[in-house]
Parts: sequence; structure tokens; C-alpha cells
Amino acid sequence: MAVNWTVPSADQLWPVAGVRLGVAEAHVRKPNRKDLTVMLLDEGAAVGGVFTRNRYCAAPVQVCREHLAAGMGVRALVINTGCANAGTGEQGLVDAHTVCIALAQKLDLAPQQILPFSTGVIMEPLPVPRILAGLPAALADAAPDGAHWLRAAEGIMTTDTVPKAASRRILIEGVPVTVTGIAKGAGMIRPNMATMLGFVATDAPLAPGLIDALARRAADGSFNRITVDGDTSTNDSFVVMATGRAPLARIELLDSPAGQALLAAVTEVARTLAHAIVRDGEGATKFITVRVEGGRDADECLRVAYAVAHSPLVKTAFYASDPNLGRILAAVGYAGIDDLDQGRIELYLDDVHVVTRGGRHPAYREEDGQRVMRQSEITVRVDLGRGAVAETVWTCDLSHDYVSINADYRS
Repeated sequence: MAVNWTVPSADQLWPVAGVRLGVAEAHVRKPNRKDLTVMLLDEGAAVGGVFTRNRYCAAPVQVCREHLAAGMGVRALVINTGCANAGTGEQGLVDAHTVCIALAQKLDLAPQQILPFSTGVIMEPLPVPRILAGLPAALADAAPDGAHWLRAAEGIMTTDTVPKAASRRILIEGVPVTVTGIAKGAGMIRPNMATMLGFVATDAPLAPGLIDALARRAADGSFNRITVDGDTSTNDSFVVMATGRAPLARIELLDSPAGQALLAAVTEVARTLAHAIVRDGEGATKFITVRVEGGRDADECLRVAYAVAHSPLVKTAFYASDPNLGRILAAVGYAGIDDLDQGRIELYLDDVHVVTRGGRHPAYREEDGQRVMRQSEITVRVDLGRGAVAETVWTCDLSHDYVSINADYRS
């Protein structure tokens, strides 16, 4: 089960005006599970997305990029689990387009107004007939309430053990604005992006052109700061939708007070979902924050943070609660900072000062390190002693169960 993650109840998820969600059991891969979801948007909604940087990207990612570039106004999203439709060649593109055409016909829309998403096993053909047969039930189920947001969070799960959903309501210029989102992901997780699907909606009105910047900046503060196993997937997609239904003056600039308030709320929801993915990392028993301070720029801080967070040796030490902390120092050293002065390095585990001036702190005792390592939530803090920049990433430990889950994934 996920580390210290409580699934929200339906009444904790605020409906977003202009968004309806429907879920069906289409038997995409296995019977008796929610595996087909539609999200329906009122006309005029702004939609932006951030997608995987894996060059071997899935067919639905390619089609989403194509349809967003068409600029016809997205009106619906269709999401299946069980099959990633990745590594499927030209037929995969045909299949993704076929699903879009079928849903568009049912909604009296153009196919370019549909965005398709898939997650699951790679290199298996999309079972298009099952998905098409399941669309009427998903459409008939569509409703805007929190219960349907929660059902949709369940409907996009693969190896997840829990659904992931979050919601916030804030005031902008005295007007209530809602932000609600869902995500899936547990393994094959690495920034830019992770093997995840994330969907966040708000009723705030945005000026044309702002939605892409909003999605990118929210992703950079959330999903692009997590790692479970260092693998970048073929299907990663993070989509932000703004319906404009809140009675608020249109936000013209993200750097305005109203724009910053909305960005903060969207990023908070996205970060909550990103943390939930790490907490539900395959086989995870611990949630680990890696903060690197004292860098000259963000790039070198992130290089060090990811070196620590990706290291199998570091992650297995955390799983074993073994304060073999030289592994962290080794990761800092191979992160790629050529002029790093090891004599300036400081290392902390929560409140325990482990390393000072590059060597073991005189007051450090191994039992203090072990006390922290036994916790389910741990912060690793590294000070490089080079500047004033700091960056944070989030990761989890690496357990026996990670191997078992991935070895048996297709069984």
C-alpha cells in the first residue's frame, strides 16, 4: 500500500464546472475492472499538455500532439488502461485515430477535438473493438460530481495500489476558483516525464496561449521532480484544462497576482498527485525527499538530487534502514560537477548532521542515522557550499517487491 497516502473521499473532490467524467468496464486487458474513462469538456475550454521526452513515444502521445496543434478546441479525452498502444507501429496510430473518430461521431465533434490516452503493457495491439463497445457505457455514466472524479482515478490505474486524486478551492479576487485532478503511476517513473497520466482541471478563465505555459510550469514544480526507478516511459502525459466557467475576469498574464494564485493552486494539486505516485511506487515502503542546497544554479542542484534519488545502492540502503551513507556521498561525487569541492559538502538526514566539510561529523552516531532511516518519511539534505540555489526532488526506496511486481507484470 502507498506510504502515508489517504485516498480522498468523494466529498473532498470539488466538481469543476464544465467537466463531466464517465467510467466503464471495457475488458481491455482483464475483466471486472474499470478500464475506460471519458472526460467531457464544455465548448470553449482551454487545454494544454506536457508529454514524455522518450523518443519512442506511444501512438496516443503522437496523436495528442497532432490534435492539440490543430487548434480546433478539445472537447473530450478518452483514456484506457491495460494496453499502452506503444511499440505498435503504424497500426497503433491507426487504432488511436479510430478511437478518436468513434468518440467524435458519438459527440458530433471533429476527431481532432478528441485526445486519446493509453497506459499499460507495451508492444501489444490496442483492443479497439472492446474500447469502441465500451464507449456508450462510459458516456452514459458521465457526471460532474466528486464521486465520478474518484471513479475516474480508479479507472486509469495499472499497477497502482490506490487511486490518486486531489482538489483545492481558492479565492481569486474574491471569486471561488476550483482545481481538481487525478493521476496514475507507480513504476517506470522518472522526470520528463514519468510513466504517468495526470489530468488537472480548473474553472478559471484564461487568455489564449496561457494554458500551455500553465501546464509546463505546473509540471516543472511537480511531476518533473519525482523518480521511482529512473525509467522514462513511452506514454507520459500531463494535461491541464481550464473551462472558464468561474465568474472571474479573464486572467491575462500568469505573472499577474491572479495568474500566480492560479499557478500556485494548480501546482499544489499536481504536486500532491506527484507525491502520491512516489508514495505508491512499486514496492515502496518509504517516501524520501532529497533537497540539494548551496548550488550555483538549478541544473547542478538537480543533477546531484537525481544522482542520489536514482541510485539503486542508496535506495536499497533506505529499504534496509541501513545508514550506509557513503553511498549518498558517492552519488553526489559522480553527479557531474567537475569542480566540486568535497571539503565543502554538508550532509543531513532529517535533524542528524552526518557529514561536515566533506567528512564524518564528530558528533554523528550510527544509531542516530539508523533512527532516521527507520522512519517512513525521510529528508536527505545536501549542502554543496557553492552558492545560494536549492532544488528538491522526491523518491522512494527500492524493495524486493519492486522486482516481483515488474517480473510478474504481464502475468
